[in-house]
Amino acid sequence: MERRHKIMLIVVLSSSFTLFITLALIYLCRRKRCSKDESWDKESNIEVDDMEMKGDLLRFEGGEDLNCFDILDAPGEVIGKSSYGTLYRANLVRNDSVVVLRFLRPTCTEKVQDVMHVVQLLGSIRHPNLVPLCGFYLGPRGEKLLVHPFYRRGNLAQFIRDGNGESLKWSVIYRISIGIAGGLHYLHTGLQNPIIHGNLKSKNILLGRNQQPIVSDFGLHLLLNPSATQEMLEDAALEGYNQPKSIKTNATNLETDIFNFGVILFELLTGKEPTSNEKANPVRDFNCNAILDHRILGFCNPENRVDEEHILKLTEIAIACCSSSPSLRPNIKQICKKLREIGS
Repeated sequence: MERRHKIMLIVVLSSSFTLFITLALIYLCRRKRCSKDESWDKESNIEVDDMEMKGDLLRFEGGEDLNCFDILDAPGEVIGKSSYGTLYRANLVRNDSVVVLRFLRPTCTEKVQDVMHVVQLLGSIRHPNLVPLCGFYLGPRGEKLLVHPFYRRGNLAQFIRDGNGESLKWSVIYRISIGIAGGLHYLHTGLQNPIIHGNLKSKNILLGRNQQPIVSDFGLHLLLNPSATQEMLEDAALEGYNQPKSIKTNATNLETDIFNFGVILFELLTGKEPTSNEKANPVRDFNCNAILDHRILGFCNPENRVDEEHILKLTEIAIACCSSSPSLRPNIKQICKKLREIGS
């Protein structure tokens, strides 16, 4: 009998020790997982384990290998912030790749049932001059993460103002202009219903190889609630985009996209940031002679005046796009036709 008690005691102690070791390992693993990217958890106020158990990940072309663990466990670096979310550069450890994760604050977005059809649409869009949506994560508390490729060459605003002589070459200016127009043309005319970009600006134009422009952030306003959209428009206005009238009416339409495209053309032609003065107009502040004498023409062939003609024609397009009357602005089809004529 005494021997049987001893055996039972040994079994109980052994089981208790095994349970203790198991719980300790689980604790250490969870602690290690959560400490990998504290900034992510603090920013979104999300528990990684909860998201893995309850979250849902939609994968689109280019994101077939994504999974929740890769995204939520990825060490991240904040590369941008806005009133409605935060942008992260994230390293996916399992396949040694880099992606951009856009966290949208739940308080700034529409209800899940109202945005899923938009997400499906944005995830289906593929064009050489548009940044693809590779994945969309929906968390248990309404958290939303958009997964995009990472472009190492930065954005157009940085390229224009870093003093690089490449930004003054006509061939580069033309390539960027017609590339942006191509992406916008697809959004406005290449789908069953037009998609308005809503926040077109040089910071949202990423650069690929040979300065090929790739337009980002298109249709993002469709995921935001009205107050967040209003803040987005106001932020863009402070940077010199959007007309005061469109801001007051909370309007995003094809004509505002065209206006902002014209502003970007002026940035390419002048190398200057757009003005944030409500009463100012890019056309009014544009000194054509100064531009042609001291900037771009210095990089043209002195024996060939055709580049000067091209620059003047591009200037005319920019002026038309920035007309104070939306009805007088050319549509994207007309713009692309004029750009092709310049390059022919």
